[in-house]
Amino acid sequence: MSPGILGKKIGMTQVFRPDGQVVPVTLVKAGPCVVVQRKTSAADGYDAVQLGFMEYVKAARINKPETGHLKKAGAEGVRHLKELRLGSGSSDLKAGDRVLASDFKPTEKIDVIGISKGRGFASVIKRHNFRGGPGGHGSMFHRAPGSIGGSSFPSRVFPGTRMGGHMGTDQVTVRNLEIVQIDAEENVIAIKGAVPGPNGSYVLLRRSKKGQGR
Repeated sequence: MSPGILGKKIGMTQVFRPDGQVVPVTLVKAGPCVVVQRKTSAADGYDAVQLGFMEYVKAARINKPETGHLKKAGAEGVRHLKELRLGSGSSDLKAGDRVLASDFKPTEKIDVIGISKGRGFASVIKRHNFRGGPGGHGSMFHRAPGSIGGSSFPSRVFPGTRMGGHMGTDQVTVRNLEIVQIDAEENVIAIKGAVPGPNGSYVLLRRSKKGQGR
């Protein structure tokens, strides 16, 4: 059993449960994936499986070393790769095996890992949730960060001081999300709630350990 699967975010919608409850879900095109490499403690020092998302691209877009690496597993053309750590002897997967959306079940809990949307340069109010100053009555302190350090002491700005700057494009993990529905024919998984990243971005769906009570 694979510890996870790679996918591409489609977008958000809503579904109805049998009792009529409306549930907001994110649709993810999960797989099909292929096992490109199986790492073992004896050969590599740790147990892991490397998955490739089967979304074929032109051969010219893949360099020669990676082309040879993919050819060993019969996965030519696969470009997006991710590695998942395994417990010792916890999986019987081998190179060339397929991982499909049907390997998961509704109500199962998963962790979704993706790259958050880029917001460009953001001020401290948007980036760090600062309150800001008064909005009127002659105030000249609206969206400024305020004091960032003393003049006489310490006469410098401490590293890590919260300021405006680049926001987004960070790896974000959302834990214990519920799988609501699975379309095995189209390899689409409906996940309750929102997942990080814009539509069309790659995400990693990993089986949640905490959510399964293990």
